Amino acid sequence: MSRQSLAMAGSPIHETRSAAASADAEQAGDFTISDLARDFGVTLRTLRFYEARGLISPSRSGMTRIYSARDRARLALILKGKQLGFTLVEIRAMLANEDKKGGAGEAAASVGGLQLSREQIVEQLDLLRSQRAEIEGAIAELEASLSRFGKA
Repeated sequence: MSRQSLAMAGSPIHETRSAAASADAEQAGDFTISDLARDFGVTLRTLRFYEARGLISPSRSGMTRIYSARDRARLALILKGKQLGFTLVEIRAMLANEDKKGGAGEAAASVGGLQLSREQIVEQLDLLRSQRAEIEGAIAELEASLSRFGKA
């Protein structure tokens, strides 16, 4: 069974600030929602969705969300996990494991900053290969249908 990524699209609501304030905040490790959306190429709605799911937790200054360097790093891991085809539930578990590092755990390999066990890597590879086979089958079927148009 294929998993579908959660593509979040929406109309952005921009939070603005002056260029000088922006530069000062970034040096302090603080970022606005617009900063992160621009830097990572995601929508504001996506960031609010991740916040609502507890994956990132910005502080507030009035109505403005202020993201820390930790939130920025977590967002990078979330997006890497999505790129590798993991669900948000799986990514949440990975982030929780990252948060409680220090305890003895099984051996893990770093994949784009995500710590994955051998079992997780093998399982994800199997899933992605299965999805690739489904996609290749769909492409072949559509190409065959398209070639029938060319013969008419």
